[in-house]
Amino acid sequence: MKLRMLWLALLALPAWSQDAATPGYHIEIIVFRANGAQGGGENWSNETAAGNSVGEESSSGSSQVGHFISALGADQFQLSDIESKLKSSGAYVPVAHVAWAQTASAWGTKAGFPVQKLGIDVPGLSGTVYLERGQYLHLGMALSYSISSPPAGLNAGPGTAFTLNEDRRVKFYERNYYDHPAFGVIALVTPAQGARPAGR
Repeated sequence: MKLRMLWLALLALPAWSQDAATPGYHIEIIVFRANGAQGGGENWSNETAAGNSVGEESSSGSSQVGHFISALGADQFQLSDIESKLKSSGAYVPVAHVAWAQTASAWGTKAGFPVQKLGIDVPGLSGTVYLERGQYLHLGMALSYSISSPPAGLNAGPGTAFTLNEDRRVKFYERNYYDHPAFGVIALVTPAQGARPAGR
């Protein structure tokens, strides 16, 4: 009877916590758009989806794909102060704030999760967010945001799809900014176990 109860308890644990070799991570992001153009008069409607990868890594040769563990509640958010500052600035409008737990994919796979799976339901916003682990940890995103009323000064008509395609090396507890004159993302990555508040 005790063995059966122990077995049932083990089955109830998230799969990632049973394997120390596959650590889990918490990822939190805020997607925001600008109220006005933040740069010059460049024509952003011609923006391509070319990626910007920071940091050289060699392929691990592994095809390991990250697994979505669970969504995290607002009580676990660590970027709420940033969201409040964005709202009060008048220059930016937060459009989504979500957090989730996952394992990482192997470096170079670009295997991620669609924004809808992460809990983002913003009209015109689509794409994926991916976490990869090679020698270092990288967080990347390939997002497209079709804004019905683009900020004045961007030389873009209504419904123009802006792209943000960037990947960068990240360190635990450091806020990362992925920017574009039309919209941007602030992200935070922490270990799923032993997590502590950001900036401490």
